[in-house]
Amino acid sequence: MLRLATGAAAIAAMPRLATAQAYPRRPVRLIVGGTPGSAPDVIARLMAQWLSQRLGQTVFVENKNGASDNLATEAVVDAVPDGYTLLLVSASNAINATLFANLKFNFIRDIAPISGVVTFPMVITVNASFPAKTLPELLADAKAHPGKINIGTPPLGSPQHVAGELLNMMSGADIVFVAYRGGPAAINDALSGQIQGAVGTVLLTLPQIRSGGLRALAVTSTTPSALLPEIPPADQFVPGFEAGQWVGIGAPKDTPVEIVERLNREINAGLADATLKARIAALGGVTLPGSRAEFGKFIAAETKKWGDVITFAKIKPD
Repeated sequence: MLRLATGAAAIAAMPRLATAQAYPRRPVRLIVGGTPGSAPDVIARLMAQWLSQRLGQTVFVENKNGASDNLATEAVVDAVPDGYTLLLVSASNAINATLFANLKFNFIRDIAPISGVVTFPMVITVNASFPAKTLPELLADAKAHPGKINIGTPPLGSPQHVAGELLNMMSGADIVFVAYRGGPAAINDALSGQIQGAVGTVLLTLPQIRSGGLRALAVTSTTPSALLPEIPPADQFVPGFEAGQWVGIGAPKDTPVEIVERLNREINAGLADATLKARIAALGGVTLPGSRAEFGKFIAAETKKWGDVITFAKIKPD
């Protein structure tokens, strides 16, 4: 009986193993909510190129922009769970879980995590003429003059916007984080003095910081950015503070585990590749390797964190 049971289990596992070994037999779609040329899109194309080489089939990027990345997520949730439709998961997914009350999906339930890929630290800046020279000075000024300091961010509910509100929540400051339609518009107004500063990715703000138009006060990662090594992490002044514009890759729930595991291995091999790591670092990114279980825990923690911030700040979608 034991031999029969063992044999039956082996036979049952054979179709799954065969599926994983044969995968992929045709091109794979990687759906991205970001617009072409955005940081998530650039990372998606780097990973698509790497996976194409490793899998022996073309992995192509399909941009499905709109509804704060929810259209892209919905398309993958509704796709056949066979490994041929993947999602570029991002911090926006964790934020949107609380920001939008009537989504047609439950992100944690309906998307199987495959692997983290990269996180982009952000930087808190002020106009060069603003008196504060450090983050503690900015926070002290904001506490002394509540609601009087305006700092721009990309759209409402963006990682930069909620990072600002997290700073308020954890520090007790009252900075007004003004949500613009895009990061460049916020930076332009900060440069002109219409607002006092801006929160943006390191790569986006770097030219203005180097030219002296903006003063960098802190990065939002817990370690310095390779592109701004002299700028301290905000965590030094507000213990426990951390925020990033991270991305990873997921698939529809019920995608065969063997396929998910293979994709995880190939992605992590890419994140360990010296050439690919250098390209990511040049964009200001930090790799996020790990198992699919670790990525799932990371997503759950991010969803909880940003849900608390959205509730605290009473953020409502436009």
